[in-house]
Amino acid sequence: MSGLKQQLHNLCTAYIAQREQQIGRAIADARESVANETKSSAGDKYETGRERMQQEIDLNMARLAELQNQKAALVHIATDGSSPVVVPGSVVFTNNGAFYVSISAGQLKVDGVTFYAVSPASPVGSALMGHGAGHTFQLNGKQFVIEGVE
Repeated sequence: MSGLKQQLHNLCTAYIAQREQQIGRAIADARESVANETKSSAGDKYETGRERMQQEIDLNMARLAELQNQKAALVHIATDGSSPVVVPGSVVFTNNGAFYVSISAGQLKVDGVTFYAVSPASPVGSALMGHGAGHTFQLNGKQFVIEGVE
């Protein structure tokens, strides 16, 4: 059980590292574009291009800050032990898929099984939190039944 949790945790860590790298490249590219922008005869075009690049930098800086928050949350998630109810770090099996309650990292595959890494604050995460096997809930028109919590 803890081996599965550790694998999922490692995949989430790798997801964050990959996203940090992508966002870092996007920021560097935008900064380079701003630095290489040459003043044309149409001054407005120059200012508009610089402003667009600055907005892209700002957006990516916000994304990077969110990733740092996710990284901090992931550090506090234990990969050993279990609980009869869903807590951060739980692996939850339902009739509509398997979930790893940690950070929002999308689909993760372990040994051919697809898990959805979801944040406790997400709609599905908050519906799972604090509940155990046998709990049912509806989300987006689908009925979910918790079949097991590890």
